[in-house]
Order: sequence, then structure tokens, then C-alpha cells
Amino acid sequence: MNGTTAPDFPSNWGRWGDDDELGAVNLITDEARARGAAEARTGVTVSLARVTTPFPLTGGPMGATTASTTAVQTAMLFTGFGAPAMAEVMIVTTHHAEVTHLDGMSHWVAGGKVYPGVDVADSSGPTGVRHGAADVYADGIQTRGVLLDLAPGGRLDPGHPVTGADLDAAAAHGGFEVLPGDAIVVRGGWDRVNGSAEPEPGMTADAIRWMHDHGVAVYAGDIGDARPPLPDDVPGALHFLALGRLAIPLVDCAEPEALAAMCQRLGRWTFQLVIAVPRIAGTTGLPVNPIAVF
Repeated sequence: MNGTTAPDFPSNWGRWGDDDELGAVNLITDEARARGAAEARTGVTVSLARVTTPFPLTGGPMGATTASTTAVQTAMLFTGFGAPAMAEVMIVTTHHAEVTHLDGMSHWVAGGKVYPGVDVADSSGPTGVRHGAADVYADGIQTRGVLLDLAPGGRLDPGHPVTGADLDAAAAHGGFEVLPGDAIVVRGGWDRVNGSAEPEPGMTADAIRWMHDHGVAVYAGDIGDARPPLPDDVPGALHFLALGRLAIPLVDCAEPEALAAMCQRLGRWTFQLVIAVPRIAGTTGLPVNPIAVF
């Protein structure tokens, strides 16, 4: 893989062929899907998506100017198709921190290429994504999900560098082993759009290597790339290494608080995770509503 950052770090480029677009989702075998389905014992469901409040396009120049104004904007319309009805036009900034979204393989570029070695000019253009679009997962992602709660009942310290040891400790707390094809949901107790000036915790290269060693197929959580970058670590490790190098699709800006509360109530930290991706073609990412089923 091109680029000088972490040159000795593992790579999944070429592992599933030169034209692959699924990345680590290939690790979700029939066995992994069956393991996930077996976790759905009661039918209780929990969403891992943030609540995103739209901002009206008709708000004008005097409208509120919070971060959410660029997340989702709407305009209500009267359809007038022979019967009274209302609809809306929506403008969605997919990769906004207030939108829970899935990053496709085309989202991250390294050395002018996207996974698994396709020139960025051949991957995306003015008309959209041609290789590595998010809708390649439109048949759905279904596997076992596990909650790695790094700060049960609280939150990580500001600027905390999340390591493989942290992930091991969270798995031990939940009483499970992360298996190849699992999806991990990481909770650090941080709201990434709360406007705080405190430095955010972030995933380190060590934690990303841990994901590779355990065969993680999907990442979701409220911990992303550290802001500001962690000293002596790979800048943007979650995106550069997990998505870019290991081809692990990211459910970015997930909201695991309700999931953590349900896991605590039920006394189990494993569940079936179902991610339905909209069939909107040619995008680098799409809003998703991941559902944990117990």
C-alpha cells in the first residue's frame, strides 16, 4: 500500500481480490451469520443511531447557526398529486458528526488509491462513486455484535488513547471473546458534538491492530479519531488504518448509550447486529440505523 505512515502495519489490500468492494465484511461467513442470529432470543431491539434534528432550509439568514445546520436540512412541500399530502426535500451531509453513517471503501484515499488499490480517479468522479460505494452493502450486514464498554457508567478521560489492552479489558468485563466476523460496538461515553473544548479520546494504531488480530468485520462506536491527534501515534488511525488499510467499514458517529443500558439490564453484552444500508447508488457513505437484537 502506498504511503509512509505505519508502513509495517498489516493490510487487507488484495486479500479478497483486486476488485473487491466489501472489505472485512467478507469475514462474515455463514457461521458468523448463524452465530449472530442465535443471539436474537427475545426480539428486544435497540437502535445505535443518533437522533438527528433537521434544520429548515426556509430558516433564512437569521436561522440558528449550530453545527446541526449542516447535518440535515429540510424543506416541506405540498405534493398536489390529486390528494392532500405533504413531503420534504432533504439535504444530508452524510459524514457529519450528527449523522450515524456507514463509511464505504471509497471514503478513504491513501497515496492516490482506494481499497484494494484502485486509482481514486477510477473510483469516484463528478457523477458519483464507481468503486467502493456504500450501497454495495445494500443486502444488509448481519452478524454477532459485541459491546466493548470502555467506561461502564461513566466516560473515558479526555484525550485517552484507546489501546488493545482497553479492548481486552472490556471483553473480559462482558464475559465474551471477540471472534472473526464479529462486529464491535465501542462505547467511551463521549458525545462528539457536545461542543466541549476538551481533547477527545481516540483509537490508537495498537487498537486497530487488535481488530485485525481478532478478525473484526465492522466497527461502530462513539470513539473515533482522536482530536487533536494523539502524540506518537498514527494521525486519524481509525480511518487511515481500520478503514483504509484493513478495509473495515465504519459505522461512524454511532450512539451506544441505550445499548449499554440494555446490556447492563439483561446482563449480556452480545447480540445480533443488523445494519440495513439504503439503496442509494454511488456514494462514499450513507446514513444507517444499526439495530441490536437480543
